[in-house]
Amino acid sequence: MPSIIVPAYNEAPALRRLLPRLLAGAEPDEFEVVVIANGCTDDSAEAARSFGPAVRVLETPVANKFRALRLGDEAAGSFPRIYLDSDVELGCADARALAAAVQAGPVLAAAPEREIPLAGCSWTVRWYYEVWLRLPVVRSGLFGRGVIAVSAAGYERLAAIPELMGDDLAASLAFSEQERTVVEQARALIYPPRTLADLVRRRTRVNTVTAQAGARAELAGAGAEARTSRADLMALIRSAPVRMTPRVAWFLYVTVVTRRKSRKAVAAGDFATWLRDESSRESATSTGGTSV
Repeated sequence: MPSIIVPAYNEAPALRRLLPRLLAGAEPDEFEVVVIANGCTDDSAEAARSFGPAVRVLETPVANKFRALRLGDEAAGSFPRIYLDSDVELGCADARALAAAVQAGPVLAAAPEREIPLAGCSWTVRWYYEVWLRLPVVRSGLFGRGVIAVSAAGYERLAAIPELMGDDLAASLAFSEQERTVVEQARALIYPPRTLADLVRRRTRVNTVTAQAGARAELAGAGAEARTSRADLMALIRSAPVRMTPRVAWFLYVTVVTRRKSRKAVAAGDFATWLRDESSRESATSTGGTSV
C-alpha cells in the first residue's frame, strides 16, 4: 500500500481541492494518506478530517515543512512513499502510476509531468515560464513538481539528507539521472504565481535554496550539473529567434534580480524565511481547480 504524505501550512482551501481528486476512484485501503498540519492558524486539520478514515491527520505547532515530513514518515507504515505538496493537484491514477514506477526498480525516485495553467498570469510571468519550462535541467529534474515518489531504498537516500529549506530540490539532486524518472502517464497540476512580485518572491526563495544545497558537500556536484548553461539558452533562441529572444532576455533579467535578492538571505544565513506567493493560491481558488 503506497503511503502519501501531505504537509500543510494554512492550506485548508487547497486540501479541499486536492483530497477529493486524490481519493476519487481509489479502492478501499489502496492508499495510506497522512496529512500533517504544521503551525496552522486556519482549519487545515479540520478540512483534512472531513474526508473521514481515508485520511489520517497529524498536528504539530511547529511550522516547518521538513519536520512535518519527518513526522509523516514516522506515522507512515508502507512503501512506495509519495510526498505531495498540498497546493498542487494529483489524481488517483497519477498516484498509482508514480507508485508503480518505483515499485519494481531499479528507479529509486519518480515525479509526474508538470501541468501549469498560465491563463490569467501577467505577461511577465508567462514569458518567464515559457523559457523555464523548456530548459533541459527543468524538464529532467524532479524539482518544481510538488510531488515525488520513492521506493524504500530511495527513502533511505532522502533520510540521509540534512534539513534544507527546499526539500524538492534536495530530493532531485540526491538521485542520479539513472536513478530517477519523470512519469509521462502522471501529471501534477501546479498553479504558478500570477504577478511579477510573487514570481520574484518564489524565484528568490528557489535561488536561496540552491545556494543552501550547493553548500552541502553531498549535493554540490549534482547541483553544479543541474544549472542552466549559456548553451541551453542559446539553443532556445535559435529554435525561434523572433519569439524567444525577448523572452530569454526577460528570463535572464528576472534571474539576475532574484539572485541579488537571495544573496542577502544567504549572507545573513536566513534559510528559514519562506517567501510564499499568495497569488498562485488565489488563482487555484478562482479557477476552481480546473486545468488547461
